[in-house]
Amino acid sequence: MLKRLNTIRYTYIRSLLYGLLLTNITLLAILLSVFVLFQPGWLNPTSIFISVVLYIFLGIIISIYVGFKSSGDLKDRMDYLSVLITQLSRGNYTSRVYFSEDDEIARIGNELNELGEKLQSQVKSLQRMADEKAEYAKSARKAATIEERQRLARDLHDAVSQQLFALTMMSQASLRIFDRDSEQAREQLEEIVKTALKAQTEMRALLLHLRPIDLSGQPLRKGVQELVAELKQKCQINFQLDMEEIPELSTSAEEHLFRVVQESLSNTLIHANASEVTLELIQKGNELFLHIGDNGSGFDVNKDQRKKTSYGLKTMKERCEEIGGTFAIRSKLGEGTHIDIRIPL
Repeated sequence: MLKRLNTIRYTYIRSLLYGLLLTNITLLAILLSVFVLFQPGWLNPTSIFISVVLYIFLGIIISIYVGFKSSGDLKDRMDYLSVLITQLSRGNYTSRVYFSEDDEIARIGNELNELGEKLQSQVKSLQRMADEKAEYAKSARKAATIEERQRLARDLHDAVSQQLFALTMMSQASLRIFDRDSEQAREQLEEIVKTALKAQTEMRALLLHLRPIDLSGQPLRKGVQELVAELKQKCQINFQLDMEEIPELSTSAEEHLFRVVQESLSNTLIHANASEVTLELIQKGNELFLHIGDNGSGFDVNKDQRKKTSYGLKTMKERCEEIGGTFAIRSKLGEGTHIDIRIPL
C-alpha cells in the first residue's frame, strides 16, 4: 500500500492537496483578520468555520479528481519509458517510443531511442568483430600449424635424418673392414651405438612435441606427473618433482604452463645431455613460481648459438607473457640450464 502511494499519480494528488492546505490557511488568515479588524455583520465565527470546512471538502474532491485526470497521461507516458528501458536492458534494441508532445518527457524518449540505435549499432559491430576475430584465429592456427610442421621437418632433416645417414655410412664401413681390422670395426660399432642412442633420444623429443597440448581437463600437477612418468620409461634421466596444487590457476594458464614444461623437456632431451632434471611448482602469496632446471651441458644465452633451442625459448617466453607472467633463463656452458617463471594469480 505504501509503495502504491509513492507512484506518480498519488504524488501528483499530494501536491494538489498540499496546495489546497496552503490556500486554506491563507484564506482562514484573511477572514480572521477582517473579522478582528472590521467586525462586519455578515462575518462571524460560524460563517468562517462553515466556509473553511466547505472549502476543504470541495477542494479535496476537486484535487483528487483533477489529480487522477491530469496525471493519467503522465503516468502512461512514464510507463512507456519504463517498458522501453526494460526492453533495452533485455537486449531488444529495436524497441522505440514516440510522443506527440514537445516537452521534457518527449525529449527523454527521443534520447532513449537514440541510445537504442547506438546499442544496436554497437551489437552489430561486436558481432562483426567476433566474426573477424574467428577468421583471424583460424588463419593464425593454420599459420602456426604450417610453421610447426616446417620446424619438425627441419629438425628431422637436421638431426635424425643426418644421424641415420651417418649410421648407414658407418655400418657399411664397418662391414668392409670387419675381416681385416676387427678392432677398428669394434670402435666404429661403438660409435654407431652412440649415434643410434642420440638419434633415438632426439626422435623421442620430436614425438614429445606431437603430444596433445591440452591437459584434457586434469590439473597441471597431474598432467606434468604423467608426462614425466612417460619419459622415465624411455629416457635414463632422473626427475625430481616438487609440485603443489594451485586451485587459483585458470585453465588457460595451466595449458600454457604445461606446454612450456613440454617444450623445456624436449629441449633438454635434444640438446642438454642431462642426467637430472628438477621441476618445482609452488605458490608464494599471490604469485606462482615454476622452476625447470637440468645438470646438462648448458649453452651461452647471450650468443644464442643454438637456433633450435632459441626458437623453443622464444615460444616459451611468448606463452608466459600471454598469461601475464615473466620468463627468465640462466645457463652457462657446462653448468646446466635453469628456467624461472613467475605468474600472478
